Amino acid sequence: QVQLVESGGGLVQAGGSLRLSCAASGITFNLYAMAWYRQPPGKQRELVARITSRGGTNYADSVKGRFTISRDNAKSTMYLQMNSLKSDDSAVYYCNADFVKLTYWGKGTQVTVSS
Repeated sequence: QVQLVESGGGLVQAGGSLRLSCAASGITFNLYAMAWYRQPPGKQRELVARITSRGGTNYADSVKGRFTISRDNAKSTMYLQMNSLKSDDSAVYYCNADFVKLTYWGKGTQVTVSS
């Protein structure tokens, strides 16, 4: 049974910080590329950040320099450190795991940034 469980979302003021976590089970975690996506209400889902099985990272231009993605293979957990949050960062954030044709999604965690 594959599970991706996000945590750490909540309400934060603009300029503040949050750290999201994604705990994975049921997969060989170290083989998977991991990523955070987000979806604001009424908008399409977008890639926020990605980290490969070897630790290489990619970020959306909108979050570059503010967000940091990381992973702890020993804990089968991925993180997203979000600093200098803006109202435009408000969205449901989803954890994604991908290996070749295998793709899994978490149920999401709400991040709301007040201005």
